[in-house]
Amino acid sequence: MANALVLAQHHKVTVLDISTERVEMVRRGRSPVRDEGMEKWLAKGHVGVAAFAKAEEALQGAELVLIATPTDYDAERNFFDTSSIERVIEEVLEFAPGADILIRSTVPVGYTLRLRERYGRENIYFAPEFLREGHALQDSLNPSRIIVGDKGEAGRRLSELFLGAAEAEQVPVLLTNPTEAEAVKLFANTYLALRVAYFNELDSYAVMKNLNPAEIIRGVCLDSRIGDFYNNPSFGYGGYCLPKDSKQLLANYEDVPQNLITAIVEANRTRKDFIAGEIMKRKPGTVGIYRLTMKKNSDNFRSSAVLGVVERLQAQGTECIIYEPTLQENSFRGCVVLNDLMSFKESCNLIIANRWHEALEDVRDKVYSCDVFGRD
Repeated sequence: MANALVLAQHHKVTVLDISTERVEMVRRGRSPVRDEGMEKWLAKGHVGVAAFAKAEEALQGAELVLIATPTDYDAERNFFDTSSIERVIEEVLEFAPGADILIRSTVPVGYTLRLRERYGRENIYFAPEFLREGHALQDSLNPSRIIVGDKGEAGRRLSELFLGAAEAEQVPVLLTNPTEAEAVKLFANTYLALRVAYFNELDSYAVMKNLNPAEIIRGVCLDSRIGDFYNNPSFGYGGYCLPKDSKQLLANYEDVPQNLITAIVEANRTRKDFIAGEIMKRKPGTVGIYRLTMKKNSDNFRSSAVLGVVERLQAQGTECIIYEPTLQENSFRGCVVLNDLMSFKESCNLIIANRWHEALEDVRDKVYSCDVFGRD
C-alpha cells in the first residue's frame, strides 16, 4: 500500500489484493493497515489508486508489476514459502505478458535468478524495501536507501522510479546483482535481530544480578559507534520480518561456517524462556496480556514475541487473558479476549506488557514489563 501511494503521485497505479474487504477500504479512501502516515495521507484525499480483487482487472495494461506478497517461513521445509510470489508471476504472464516484474517481498538468496531460469524471463527484478512497522509510508517517502538488484539500465530506471516518489533529497542508491540485493535484506534484518537480542541479554544479566539495566544501556550507548537507538529491552525480537528473515539467512548458511547466525536465532528462544520464567516466579494466578502487537500504533502481531511468552505460560498451566482491541473474537489461542480495558485490569493478578503504555498507570504495581525507556 505504501508503494502504491507514493508511486501514484506521478504514475497510474492499480492495486490487487486477495481480500475484498481491504479492496473496499482502499476504494473508500481508508488504509487497510494501521500506519499513522498512511492514514493522514488518505485523510487528505491522496488516494490516486484503483483497487481490484481480480488479477485480470488489476493487471490489464500494466507496464510494471510490484509483488509484495507474504513469504512466511516454513519450519518444515526450513525455507521461505514463496508460492504467493510465483502465483502472481503466473498471473502477470497471463494478463500482462509484456510487463516487467519487481519483487519487493523478502526472498531466499539466489531466488530471483532461479525465477528467471524457471520462467525464461530476464525482466524479473528484486529491490528490497526497508520499512518500519507503523511507518511504512513515511519510510517510503523518506527511504534510508534505495537498492535494486540490477546493474544495468533496468536498475537505473527502477531506482529513479523510487527516487522520483521520495520527498527526501540525496537518498543513497546502490545497484547490485540480484543475489547480492537479496542478501542485503536478510543480513540487514538479521543484524537488527542481533541488536535486539544483545540488549535483551544485557537486560537478562542485569535482572539476574540485581543491576539497573537502563543505566548500563545508557553508558554503553554513549559510544558513538554503538549509538542510543534500537536498544530498549523487550520480550524478544518479533514482528513479521526479523524472526523469519534470521531463520531464512541461517538456512542459506548451509555448508558455510558460522556461529553467530545460529546464536541470533537461538537467543530469541532463550529470551522468551527467561521472560516466562520471571513471570512464573511471581506466582501470578491469572496473567493479563496487554496488547499482542510488538509496537505502539500498530495492528500487526504476526510472530509477536508476546505470543511466544503466552505459549510458555499456558504450557505451565497459567490462565491468560488478552486485551487486544484489534481482535474481534472472544477467544484467541485458548485465551479469553476482553476489549473492555477496565474489566481486563480487574480480571488479572499480573499484567504483562511488551511496551509500557500510560493506560496502565493506575495498575502499575501489577505490571511486568522490560520496557525501560518507554519507546519502541
